[in-house]
Amino acid sequence: MENNTTNDHDITEVSAQQKSAVKENGFTTAINHSKIQPPFSVVWTTVLYCAEFICAAVLSSKYHKSDDVVWMGLSITFMLVPSVLTQLTLTFVHRDLGKDRPLVLFMHLLQLGPIIRCIEALIVYCQVGRKEEPYVTISRKIKLKHGTGLGPALEWEIGHSERKLAVHRNAFKRTAVIQAFLGSTPQLTLQLYATIQEKYILPARFALMIISLISITYGALVCSVLAIQIKYDDYKVRMKPIAYLCMILWRGLEIATRITTLVLFSTVFTLWVVLVGLINLFVFFFQPWVEFWARRASLPENVETNFSKLGTTVVLCMVTFLYACINIFCWSAVQLDLSDYDLVEKQPRWRRLAIYYTLRFVENLTLIILWYQFKTDFYEYVCTPLLVVQLIVCYSLAVLFMLVFHQFCHPCRRLFHYNVEDCLQCACCWKKRQPLPPTDPEVASQDPAHPDLTSHLTDRETDIVDDILDAA
Repeated sequence: MENNTTNDHDITEVSAQQKSAVKENGFTTAINHSKIQPPFSVVWTTVLYCAEFICAAVLSSKYHKSDDVVWMGLSITFMLVPSVLTQLTLTFVHRDLGKDRPLVLFMHLLQLGPIIRCIEALIVYCQVGRKEEPYVTISRKIKLKHGTGLGPALEWEIGHSERKLAVHRNAFKRTAVIQAFLGSTPQLTLQLYATIQEKYILPARFALMIISLISITYGALVCSVLAIQIKYDDYKVRMKPIAYLCMILWRGLEIATRITTLVLFSTVFTLWVVLVGLINLFVFFFQPWVEFWARRASLPENVETNFSKLGTTVVLCMVTFLYACINIFCWSAVQLDLSDYDLVEKQPRWRRLAIYYTLRFVENLTLIILWYQFKTDFYEYVCTPLLVVQLIVCYSLAVLFMLVFHQFCHPCRRLFHYNVEDCLQCACCWKKRQPLPPTDPEVASQDPAHPDLTSHLTDRETDIVDDILDAA
């Protein structure tokens, strides 16, 4: 899609020596191109992809030597299916089917597409600054400054190199989520189940489990960051290191506890765990469609220029399936709106978040108790009461880190109408709070027929790091 989808996260600030700004139509326009950050996310996603693929291949060969046909077949399936989807995603995002690029397509056929894409991104980054290039689009953001409310609105001229790197980053964000929840999640579940059944840990299996857990945590982290960027697309948002640390602890504990609970339950009720998984899948798959039909909305246009209504429906079904797979194991951080162009609801809903974690906690607790009541003698050498307490405490800690993140570490927490403290006190659950009157004279004097959507945010502060691109 040839629209301005370049995220502010992909563009860094210029230094005081490099910047040059002018004011035009009320906006401060940065003339010079910003200093581009290295594509660390592209490299990291490629490393995770290669490491997991290699470990899964080595482990499958060991299963083949020991005649473990079932483990080998499932391991190969969970290795190849996300790999093929990753190749298709990269090809679709970069639109290579209509281009004369036989080497790139051949690398994708060999399941080496992420490697060649990573090399392309590094080449683009190394060539930045060698020659002056015209801008291709403009990114406009509202600056938020700590202690001063709304800052100036800024515009960045995005060059060709920045645009290409942004496309690479966005493509690898998609592949990271696909790899995490369509490949790493079932792979980790399978290998943990095999470890319990066989009562020993292979080095290759242990390495694959660690890499899969890292991949899932990173995929969930990407979902959280993308949700923030989509909901606050008009603002210049920056994440602090403490926010990333809090999200890693939140996501890691949540995912590890959920998978362990499902695996333990499956060792006693093998068929029933399939039913639990299917119920979760169908509920989260049909939930966006039921809301879509309840609104009597129509399908969004221009999701892809060359798509018919049937093609658009197929794409939406695939997106909904990925959304359901994410929610089976952790909170997706975004809510789908199939009638919207971006397919995502822009307004956060605390009630839905609270309902999800409440029901998930009850479900996990029920599965753990059932496993504890009907466990076999296989666990006689394990302190099962302590294990039950550990799982409950770990999931409770995950919820605690989630609340801490939204209350203290969220980069736009001051823009919330209600924060975590309000929801816990139930002070604002039953009545609608009136928006605060604007204190900025410029905002207050705007035409009431065209209200500024950010006028009620003037008194709200944010702890985002002060931007070095200051146009004053």
